Amino acid sequence: MPKAYWVVTYRWIKNPAAWEAYAKLAVPAIEKAGGRLLALGMPKKIWEAGMEQRVVLIEFDSLEAAIACHDTPGYTEALRLLGKGNVERDMRVVEGK
Repeated sequence: MPKAYWVVTYRWIKNPAAWEAYAKLAVPAIEKAGGRLLALGMPKKIWEAGMEQRVVLIEFDSLEAAIACHDTPGYTEALRLLGKGNVERDMRVVEGK
């Protein structure tokens, strides 16, 4: 069974306090659901149409686990803390080979 990955890029963070509160709840919820944080931070080099945006890469053992994590009570509570207008990000799940 192939692994799956959350790929998140932050377009902007208007409210750093809300983002920090989210992160305090999100990381344990993701880890509890089997997610492993592989990368977190700003790009070190950008090519082509790349943008200088914060990037997060999280690995899961399966696509099902990655999708299920998003809907857990712990992660749902973390998302609530982001609120509307505090953060804009692109979040997607991709399956590995």
